[in-house]
This record gives sequence, structure tokens and C-alpha cells, in this order.
Amino acid sequence: MKKTTLLAIALAAFFAMGYGPAVRAQGGGTVVDGVAAVVGKNIVKYSDVERSYAQMRMRGGVEDAQQTRCAILENLILSQLLVHKGEVDSVEVSDEEVDQYVQYYLKNDLRQYGSKEALRDATGFTYDELKEQYERMIRNNLLSRRVEYQITENVKVTPAEVVDFFNTLSVDSLPMMPEKYELSEIVIEPSISESERDRVRGELARLRERVLKGEKFSMLATLYSQDPGSAKNGGELGFFTRGEMVGEFEAAAFALKPGEVSPIIETQFGFHIIQLIERRGNSVNARHILMIPKVSADDLLAARMKLDSIATEIRGGSISFEEAARRYSTAKNAKQGGAVTNSTDGSARIDADMVKEKYFNVGIQGMDVGQVSNAMSMKTDDSRDAYRIVRLDKKYPAHKANLTDDYDNIQNAALATAKQKYMREWAQRQTAITYVRVADEYKGCVFNNLIPLNK
Repeated sequence: MKKTTLLAIALAAFFAMGYGPAVRAQGGGTVVDGVAAVVGKNIVKYSDVERSYAQMRMRGGVEDAQQTRCAILENLILSQLLVHKGEVDSVEVSDEEVDQYVQYYLKNDLRQYGSKEALRDATGFTYDELKEQYERMIRNNLLSRRVEYQITENVKVTPAEVVDFFNTLSVDSLPMMPEKYELSEIVIEPSISESERDRVRGELARLRERVLKGEKFSMLATLYSQDPGSAKNGGELGFFTRGEMVGEFEAAAFALKPGEVSPIIETQFGFHIIQLIERRGNSVNARHILMIPKVSADDLLAARMKLDSIATEIRGGSISFEEAARRYSTAKNAKQGGAVTNSTDGSARIDADMVKEKYFNVGIQGMDVGQVSNAMSMKTDDSRDAYRIVRLDKKYPAHKANLTDDYDNIQNAALATAKQKYMREWAQRQTAITYVRVADEYKGCVFNNLIPLNK
């Protein structure tokens, strides 16, 4: 079972840039490949341009085909300039780091399409061809990002520059900032009874015995595993390296031999049995069956009644919300008086979309500031049943961005603009001293961040 790490955030950024499963250009037709550009000793292939172009078309983001291809090529040249700089400066990207991302992508591709054959039919590439593409793209992407960070890490903006940046924006261009809220919560997650834990262990023990007697682990995983992400694939998780899974799961998986089945192990997600499929270098591929102990209906009802009683005491002034949170809440933010933190940026302000996602059944939008909700059901981060009450602490109405209420957002925008300007100047200097040529088909392109090429 996965840990929540910065890896997930980095991978989300990769997907946003179009690094999903590759597709043959123009709806599956074969690309006659060639060199679209040369940057130092590296090349940009026609297929690189066409792959990105095809993905943009699928997202509906193409108006002018040639202009779009020119913009794609410019971005690929910029990336290769960074790669070239990284190679000259011996910036390191480890094989283990690349493989971690590659296995993540391949695993997601197989999960999406169901099999290697279906993946080939959908993308036009074999599993090994995709693996080779991912290795090249991800290594270059990691290297270029690392070099870009080194180039721009010392770029700063002063408060005066933030003000100047804001003053250059027209009123019409100022974004509307969505309604935001500050919240506090008290959560009661009932503990799992020992009899329920014993029941789950017993069920898993019987399933393990059936596997040892010859039944297929994958079939039993499909029928009984409570991990929805892997059950449909016979419990298969795909390749993972050390550090990707929670400790107990990882230790058990890496201790197995191919085909061997683990004893029952417990993690924060529940109870598991694991079967190792394959070991490849520092990675393993495994399948598992997860069973999650359930809180009894009586315990959940008791938690709800307890929270309703606490809410009544808070409204009556017998206890403050903060003290009640510290005394009764089982959530991690109990010591902070139940204050909710935005998981995206660490601030106290939660936007409306996040409220709908996490607090949809509390009806925050209809509450008054200072109001305490009744007890409402919820799922914890580990997908366990619990109840909570919520207090609306502050409400920030939707408004046009301004320096008083949105300084941090404007500062980030000003810093991003300053870094873009610095990178543009760097790229122009680099193209003046680096061998860069583009194919004849692209000589008419007007690049925004590079000096004129092939002149």
C-alpha cells in the first residue's frame, strides 16, 4: 500500500505535461521518424513532436496546427538545452530514480488497459517499446528540471517588485479568487474491536490456505480483496522499489521468493496476504489480498451521539471548540484545536472545491461564521468509518485578486514571471553558444524564447 510522498506530487506534474501512455501520431498511423532538431549532441525526433501534438489534439487544445507544432518544438529544444547543460556539468540522475518513475507509469498503463496486449492495441507500442520511451523521456525530464532549478533557485522578488508586478496587470486581467473558508473539526474514529480483528485474520487465513492448496491467488484476490485499485487486476500491484510502500508491507514483499505467499501482515490499511510475482533488480512485482476490519454499527452510533453531545456543550458555552478538540478528537490536528490545514499549500484557507470534496456532507456553504455542525459521517485518510463535527471559523467571499487579501498568490505569480524571464534570457545565451539546428520543415517557426535559428 502506497505512502503519500512527494513522488506522487512529482508524478502528477509529469502527467499534467502529457507524459501519459504514448500514442502513435494521427490516431494510430505509423510515424516515419526523423530528426526535427539537433541540440548539441542530442536530438529531438519528429515522433516527439507528433506525440505531444496528438495528445494536445485529444485534449482539444489545437487551433493552428503549424503554430502548435512550432510551440511544441520550442519547448522540446529548451528541454534539450537543459539536458545538454546537465550533461556538460555532470548533473546526476540515478538509474534507480528513473526506474521508480518508469515502473509507476507502466503500472498505471497496465491498470488502465488491463493487459500488455490491450496496451499495445491502444497505443501502437509494445510494452518494451513504451518502457524504453519512458526511460528516455523521464531521464531527460528529471535532468532538465534539476538543471532549471539550479539556474533559477536564486531568483527572488522583493515586496516592491511584487507591487510593481501587480500594478502592471489590468483590472480585466485580474483573476477571480474563489470563496474560501477556515475550518476546525473534531473527529471521533471508533477503535476496531479485537473480535472484528480476529474475524478478518480468520478469513484471510482460510484464503491463504486455499492458495497453498493450489487455488489461484489472482482469482481469490479478484473475488475477495477490498483494495479496489488492484482487485480488478487479480491483486497485482505492479513493480515497486523500496520506499514506495508502507514499511510492514514492503518488508514482507521483499522477503518473499517468486510464487511464495506471505503470512498475514497488518498495516494502517488493514490485513494482507502477499504473493511475490517477480523480482527485477531493485524492484519487485507482487499481488495482495486486502481485508479491512469494520467498526461495529453500535460503536459508530456511540461516536455520533458523543459528538452531538459535544456540539451541544460547545454551543452552550460549557467548553470551547479548541479544548473539546484537544480532549476528544482522534484526528492528528487535535493538539492544534482541530484547525484544518490545506493539504495543497499548508495554509489555513480551504477553497470551495476542496470543501465539496472533503466536507460535502456538512454543508459548509450554508453555515454562518462560528456555527458548529451536527455530527456527520466521514471516511478517514485510511478509508475508515468515523464521525466529525465542523466549525466554520472564517469565510472569504469570492473577489477580484488584490494585494491585501491575496499577497501570497500574487507573489508566487511575480516570482514565476521573474523565473520565466531569467530562463528566457538563459536560453537565448545558450542558443548563441550551443549547436542548435532545426529541420527545414520548421525553419519558418517564430520562437519566443530562443534566438533565431538556422540563419
